[in-house]
Amino acid sequence: MSIIACVLVALVAVEHLYILWIEMFAWTTKGKQVFRGALSEELFEKTKGLAANQGLYNGFLSAGLFWGLLISDPVWSFRVQLFFLSCVIVAATYGALRSSRSILIKQGLPAILALLALLLA
Repeated sequence: MSIIACVLVALVAVEHLYILWIEMFAWTTKGKQVFRGALSEELFEKTKGLAANQGLYNGFLSAGLFWGLLISDPVWSFRVQLFFLSCVIVAATYGALRSSRSILIKQGLPAILALLALLLA
C-alpha cells in the first residue's frame, strides 16, 4: 500500500479520535464551540449522554482504521480499511442529509480521499 494511502487513512482515524474526545469528554466545553449554532446552549448538558454514545461509535471507526493499518496481510489490511472508510463515508453522507451538509466535507471528504488513495495504491 502506498505511503499516501496510509497517511490519509491515519488522518481519518485521528480525526475520529478527536471527535470521540469532543463527544465523550468535552461535550459541554469544546463541544459547545465546535457545534455552536447546531444546538441551543441549554441542550448540551441534556444531550451529554447521547453525544457520548456517538463518540463511542466514532472511536470504533478510528479503532477499525488503525487496526487495518496494523494488519500485516496486505489483502486483509486492504479489506478492513475499505470497510471502515466506507462506514465513515456512509455516516458522513447520512449526517449531511439529516444534520448539516458540512459533515460531508469535514468527515466525508477526507475518507473519500483516503478511499481513493487506497483503491489506487
